[in-house]
Amino acid sequence: MAVDLTPDGATLELAERVRAFIRDEVVPAELRMAASGSGPSDDLRRSLQKGAAAVGLLSPTGPERFGGLGLSTIAQSVILREAGYSLLGPLALNCAAPDEGNMHLMHKVATPEQQEKYLAPLVRGAVRSCFAMTEPSPGAGSDPSMLRTSARWDGAAWVIDGTKWYITGADGAAWTICMARNPEHEGQAAGATMFLVDADNPGMRVTRHIGSLDIGFVGGHCEVVFDECRVPPEAVLGEVGRGFTYAQVRLAPARLTHCMRWLGLAERSQDMALDRASERDAFGSKLADLGMIQQMLANNEIDLAASRSLITHAAWVLDQGERGSAETSIAKTFVAEAVGRVVDRAVQIHGALGISHDLPLSLYLREVRPFRVYDGASEVHRMSLARRAVRRRSAAREAR
Repeated sequence: MAVDLTPDGATLELAERVRAFIRDEVVPAELRMAASGSGPSDDLRRSLQKGAAAVGLLSPTGPERFGGLGLSTIAQSVILREAGYSLLGPLALNCAAPDEGNMHLMHKVATPEQQEKYLAPLVRGAVRSCFAMTEPSPGAGSDPSMLRTSARWDGAAWVIDGTKWYITGADGAAWTICMARNPEHEGQAAGATMFLVDADNPGMRVTRHIGSLDIGFVGGHCEVVFDECRVPPEAVLGEVGRGFTYAQVRLAPARLTHCMRWLGLAERSQDMALDRASERDAFGSKLADLGMIQQMLANNEIDLAASRSLITHAAWVLDQGERGSAETSIAKTFVAEAVGRVVDRAVQIHGALGISHDLPLSLYLREVRPFRVYDGASEVHRMSLARRAVRRRSAAREAR
């Protein structure tokens, strides 16, 4: 069966509108932010999202029912890449992490009442959210089975206790999805459960901002403490004990949208490198005429093309209703490393200018490096892929 992955006319038209908005409205704001040395604020988020809403570009991944554009994953691979051409683009279009992943999860799992209360304002850009799963050692990190935060039913409410760590966007978020381990409950086996916790709950508090290499997320990366945090039964997201299953509902698409956004920033970096190489004279010629520079530019083109292909294929798999665990894992591992290589080469081609604050490239370099850790470290994805490959080969041998 032939598969045509060419974007349709509506997607291409939307991409042109996004490209113009990013160029005219978002890139200037990004350059001002980079010059200030600070990260984005909630005021900046609201201003940019107001502009995106005015031209019909807000929440491309959000469900149409609540005002989003409801794009397919294939269409998202085009639009989010265009948004990612600026570090602030995904924030401006309301398709940045962690809100974008939470929109997807809430759309798939939440009750209609939960969607009205939490998802609808998130899609409109009226609030921010966060996702609280990672914990300080020896708690959950790359291995979610090490989850230590607990939730117990006291007969009237669920009581959550534990500490979460490196929770992106927690400061100023209106609510969080908290993952906690629960004992056996009403005949259901012990497991993990997701809870919707409002920011004004007295049992939840943000205790500190964690200094980080990257500064591109509103609300920072925070430590969040749950201390006798009581939530009603209707705060359970989905079903009790199915938290790990729901985490996969969120993580596979979310890791792919991360790839889309960062690919846009890598393409911006390559454009800057191409401009520099074409304009800069050194050693009696243009940089673009020097073999070593040509090799770096060519390697960037290869990394970008391979990244686009892996993202598009994984997006198509998800649009077929499949889990896409292997495909998104492959894409995430390759793209995270390829983006880092592209930005690093762009910095090198610019020389001292690349590492200065006169250009945003040094900011990009800091921002993309953590992507090899976020959404599963590259090593964890490789371990999972290797195990799948061994199982697949063993099954093939046994079938002969």
